[in-house]
Amino acid sequence: MPGAIYAEGLVKTFGEVRALDGVDLDVPEGTVLGLLGPNGAGKTTAVRVLTTLLQPDSGKAVVNGIDVLKHPNEVRRSIGLSGQFAAVDEYLTGRENLQMVGQLYQMSGRDAKKRAVELLDRFNLTDAADRPAKTYSGGMRRRLDLAAALVVSPPVMFMDEPTTGLDPRNRQQLWEVIQELVRGGTTLLLTTQYLEEADHLADTICVVDHGKVIARGTADELKARTGGERVEVVVHQRDQIAPATEVLRGFGKGEVAVAEHTRKLTVPVTGGAKLLAEVIRDLDARGVEIDDIGLRRPTLDDVFISLTGHAAEAAAEEAEDAARPGGQGGRGSQKEKTK
Repeated sequence: MPGAIYAEGLVKTFGEVRALDGVDLDVPEGTVLGLLGPNGAGKTTAVRVLTTLLQPDSGKAVVNGIDVLKHPNEVRRSIGLSGQFAAVDEYLTGRENLQMVGQLYQMSGRDAKKRAVELLDRFNLTDAADRPAKTYSGGMRRRLDLAAALVVSPPVMFMDEPTTGLDPRNRQQLWEVIQELVRGGTTLLLTTQYLEEADHLADTICVVDHGKVIARGTADELKARTGGERVEVVVHQRDQIAPATEVLRGFGKGEVAVAEHTRKLTVPVTGGAKLLAEVIRDLDARGVEIDDIGLRRPTLDDVFISLTGHAAEAAAEEAEDAARPGGQGGRGSQKEKTK
């Protein structure tokens, strides 16, 4: 059976730009899918289709067992969405913003007030609860927007770069909130520019580029695709690069990469910590003085670079923005242009 979020063959074009080119997704209930890719890869477009904000040109999408195209209103009642920009009323207080959202979802006034108090506390906004949102810092507005998305505890959540603008402490706090939601059974689709975030939170990761899913799997599975361990050595002087290279060739399972300006040498290996001790011994025997040495494992940054192989591009999102009424005036336009 399809998961709580399911997409098959989603296609969406904006003029000549194919923002989605046959995207397939399947997110089991109670899990987190991390959607990664360069800017313009189609991540935000996919979220907008799945949350009924955009109609795809073709394909199928089902959220919480409801067909997105046939029953969009029912889908909206069963999801929460936090977009790239804080969507709060600047002239209402934090408390009033949350109470308003609760009442829009037809909660009683009493329940809406109670829920607002809970969320203000959870997001460390209690002290600012009765101040107008226009007096909040950017990070505070972001937290208020995230709190608003959680007013009704939806079974399915979409978070489009939710921690953008948050400092490390508040980002960690949000991670804890997300983990708590998922433990309670919430299904989450998360787009993020922070690869550490996907590594920390996602059960499964999809890498999207040019509107297509080009890789999927757990973080460990994707890291394994980029190769195994590698030894990195920084020699003390440039004239020691040559002898260090000879030593590393004896242990490596591939070519030794040399960055002369940083005096760093890197080689893929197998053997773990035991091999590292042997490398140190042989370097010492050759009289090579080192400033740093370590056994590194692939990161999601390595995966991202190896799979996409190019710098961030904003073409698809800019095309989508231009296609909206008012052209470049959409709320997301400035963010996409500045990334």
